[in-house]
Amino acid sequence: MAGGAGRCAARADGTGIQMAGGRPTGSAIEMEGAMRTLPSSGRPSGTGRLSRGPLFGRNYGLSPGSRLLPPRCQENADPQKVAFLLHKQWTLYSVSPLYKFSSADLKDYARMLGVFIAAEKQKGLAVDMNGELGVRVAMSGLPELRSSEQDPAAVLVQLSLRSSVSPKNSEEKLIWSGWFCCVAGDDLLEDLPENFTCLPLFLVNGAESYTAIVGSWFQKTFDCCFRRLAISPLNLTWMAAMWTGCKVENNKAAMELLFSVPHLPQPLNISYAIHPEDAKALWDTVQKTPGEITQEEVDVFMECLYSHFHRHFKIHLSATKLVEVSTGIASAHCDGIIKFLQSQYLIGVLMLLTELAISQIQ
Repeated sequence: MAGGAGRCAARADGTGIQMAGGRPTGSAIEMEGAMRTLPSSGRPSGTGRLSRGPLFGRNYGLSPGSRLLPPRCQENADPQKVAFLLHKQWTLYSVSPLYKFSSADLKDYARMLGVFIAAEKQKGLAVDMNGELGVRVAMSGLPELRSSEQDPAAVLVQLSLRSSVSPKNSEEKLIWSGWFCCVAGDDLLEDLPENFTCLPLFLVNGAESYTAIVGSWFQKTFDCCFRRLAISPLNLTWMAAMWTGCKVENNKAAMELLFSVPHLPQPLNISYAIHPEDAKALWDTVQKTPGEITQEEVDVFMECLYSHFHRHFKIHLSATKLVEVSTGIASAHCDGIIKFLQSQYLIGVLMLLTELAISQIQ
């Protein structure tokens, strides 16, 4: 990312600009980060680093003083059991606690939901795709998706069907998936009233029409409420920094930041790509406490990136809106879209998403 290595290319339709920084011949971005210091807070030395202690404190604010870097999954965890969650786009929802929900009754719930979908289909509210009939509902537990025994097991809901023109012994086609989870939601679990189950994060892959039907059944059955979970630009900066700090062997995926430019007659996006080794080198100069990340460190990390970009392209990214972050760990969009790329950091990413979901329902 040294001078002259950056490049700028406009799309043919003129609606966007792609800008990327190449690799430096030396370590310019690393030195740039090393020369910067944490911004002064006006407090005596030793009190400038905000800290909340444990990862999830009592106040689920959207900009906590510190968080832990995402932990790796346990070595004895089987990555094959969660492999189907990777490399798919999941839409995020927050869910209020479920009343009188029991993981022991998942088969009964699946049957009841199947009946509900069939009834909605008769009303013309469910999707009938090209003659495909007979939606089958399956619900199962995902005990692998929790950080400790205190977390409730995640719950997977899957809808599948078989075409009316296919042989009877043909495999069913998965058309919709959704799963509830609560990873490291200790504080909310402690204060949970009797007969309530906390599964605040709901992730969906599939048609919105099925999402609406499944959500409607859960709301009516368990007296809960679903809300789309957006990700603020501030939390996207946290994700960029946290995921940059994760160690991934043979990581060749660039860290990419996508910005939208406001107040223009037509949409204009700016894409900023940083080589993963350069991003990690910069982060290592900024981070002071191994395994922990603070708001000040996130701010300095992003300011270094913005300063480097401005030096090459004379554009102030601070005047734009960060809308998407992509790394070798995961990618996240401000509209509440997430894609998991590494099974060993899946639990760590879900910990942050659980925190954001809880903050929205409290």
